[in-house]
Amino acid sequence: MAPSFDHLRDADVDEDDYDEDEIDISDLREKYEVQLEQGYDTFVVIDGLPEVNEEQKPKLVKFLLKKLNQVGKAREDQVYMPMENGKSLRFAFVEYSSAAEAAAAVRQLDMVPLDKRHTLRVNKMTDVDRYGREGRVDENYVPPKIEEFAEKEHLRSFLADPSGRGRDQFAMYRGDVVGVFWNNEKDTPENIVDRQHWTESFIAWSPLGTYLVSVHQQGVQLWGGASWSRQKRFAHPFVNMLEFSPNEKYVVTWSNRPISIPDEGHPQLSLDEDGKNYVIWEVDTAKPLRSFANIDIPATNDSHAAPAKQQPKFPWPAFKWSSDDKYVARMTQGSSISVYELPRMGLLDRTTIKIEGVMDFEWAPSTPQREGVKQYEQLFCFWTPEIGSNPAKVGLMSIPSKQIVRSLNLFSVTDAKLHWQSDATYLSVKVDRHSKSKKSQATTLEIFRIKEKGVPVEVVDTIKDTVINFAWEPKGDRFVIITTTEPTGPTAVAPKTSVSFFCPEKAKGSAVGNFKHLRTLDKKNSNAIYWSPRGRFVVIGTVANQQSSDIEFFDLDFEGEKPESDKDLTANLQLMNTADHYGVTDIAWDPSGRFVSSWASVWKHTMENGYHVYDFKGELLREEPVDKFRQWLWRPRPPTLLTKDEQKQIRKNLREYSKIFEQEDAERGASADLAVVEARRRLLDEWLAWRESVDAEIEDERLARGLPKHPVEADANSPENGEEQVIEEIVEEVLEESEEIVP
Repeated sequence: MAPSFDHLRDADVDEDDYDEDEIDISDLREKYEVQLEQGYDTFVVIDGLPEVNEEQKPKLVKFLLKKLNQVGKAREDQVYMPMENGKSLRFAFVEYSSAAEAAAAVRQLDMVPLDKRHTLRVNKMTDVDRYGREGRVDENYVPPKIEEFAEKEHLRSFLADPSGRGRDQFAMYRGDVVGVFWNNEKDTPENIVDRQHWTESFIAWSPLGTYLVSVHQQGVQLWGGASWSRQKRFAHPFVNMLEFSPNEKYVVTWSNRPISIPDEGHPQLSLDEDGKNYVIWEVDTAKPLRSFANIDIPATNDSHAAPAKQQPKFPWPAFKWSSDDKYVARMTQGSSISVYELPRMGLLDRTTIKIEGVMDFEWAPSTPQREGVKQYEQLFCFWTPEIGSNPAKVGLMSIPSKQIVRSLNLFSVTDAKLHWQSDATYLSVKVDRHSKSKKSQATTLEIFRIKEKGVPVEVVDTIKDTVINFAWEPKGDRFVIITTTEPTGPTAVAPKTSVSFFCPEKAKGSAVGNFKHLRTLDKKNSNAIYWSPRGRFVVIGTVANQQSSDIEFFDLDFEGEKPESDKDLTANLQLMNTADHYGVTDIAWDPSGRFVSSWASVWKHTMENGYHVYDFKGELLREEPVDKFRQWLWRPRPPTLLTKDEQKQIRKNLREYSKIFEQEDAERGASADLAVVEARRRLLDEWLAWRESVDAEIEDERLARGLPKHPVEADANSPENGEEQVIEEIVEEVLEESEEIVP
């Protein structure tokens, strides 16, 4: 047994017996030195245990250890359960091997059921000492003061447009001012609120439009309600980016600066977050659920692997949410995907999902409904490159079972991109393939039909060029791609592109036919695709391009005559309008699919900053140059509360509703014309009144000088007025003109 400090002799610690320069024992000291934990950081207190006797105690401890070892390492001799009169006191002290494990136990085991009748309450020993020390808690019970009920503002009051016209709101960030407005089509937007220095970095809306987000050095703030008061605050300093979960229950914030917790503590963060870059918050409580540090992406050393594109060091979003907010996942590129259960933020089944070489993954944007599958599931897809002699692979994994329900092997793969359709009906994998010599490249589309039995895969291999952009029709089954024959990447002159439209063939019943090529438009500069959130209409644009700024508006369900070649296809393509917005950097649809905005942001260039607003047909409604214009953000809307049957009934009677809306528009136009006439009449009356006042002043001044009241009277009394004057006027008229050539 090692001697204790009290039994050591002076000779055992005499430093003069050897020379440290001659004997280096640093490696042995590091390996065998006993690290003494200071304080109680490794201890937790567990309440809520059942009452047991001495015989039942070992059984309870073993049962409890199954829970405790989910987050760390604890042994039976590290669990102390106080007893009194042969009965336990229903709590226990547990020592973990590190303070980090103790913190994880508090975060992940608190409020976890031990059995049907008992729920664990877990606290740090240091917190018990801090808050329960003598004098900290009053011995006499004082009933809490119940504050009077104060009605809170309705955070979705923006859905009730006071004008009754169903207008949408948008936020503008220009100069140092952030404002929220009602869209008034051709008229000047109606300002709701304007504030100087509302944000220090950028603004954003939450996915359902409940909150407006402002970003500051001290953290992130959420604003809402009719008074635009502060609703929540997340004190994560120097946030660079943030991402909400689809249903606004959670938000992740990221800063490139690691968090530093001061000695005096932090109002929201604890020592667990010190040195971390990501924090996942619960929106309702504004409390951090868990924090993470950046992951350095390792460079691949596999000489047999296909040359894949270099991923950014910190890909965003680093944490991706399932469609129902029950899971969030993070990828460690090249090795694994970690899926966490919300809100506990514990690893699903306490293990990561090992996937060798994984390059990217995406959750299905809505809860999938695969044929023959009745149990609950969420899906995500992933892809891995070719490693050695193993082919590249695309996989579809079901959560929480972690079963791969479909996989597909691919060869000669340079890169792949994953594109889900909004209803999770289809998954398109855009695969860039290289030739054997690796000098040329082409693209194929591998389309997974998620809702069909067995998840069949359809291949679209008629594309001979490289696809640089792809977009599904929302809630539909058509898609648009942009291709180029030139090498991709940053170039001085943007490459020439082609825009191609695809749609399914007509099929019997509710079945969806194979995807077929509809039309290709060549010799374009287009690089961006923007579908209407309602489908059918699509905008093809050229953004952030110094040579071109075209915007084209297409209708894929044009009601006119359909070409004979398209009779068997489920689309009728028609170009409705074209526009040009010089220097355009961004384009966005409003949530109703009625209007499109385009803007030129000072963040990308300083030439002709401002915005344009178009209707869905491409007619320019309003344009306004704005100095130092930064952002335009339409306010999102939550999903409709109407059932599918109610929506179907509305579409069926749309013509009847349209008559009402057209009448309201006409009345509003007439009232607007009447307002213009009244304004002009008011200006004329003001001018006539001013003229009368000036005439009266002149009359008084003439009378004061002894002159006639009116100048006309003076002219009538003038002696020269009676004499006649003869004026001669000579008019020269050319009757005929000829030209002769003299030799």
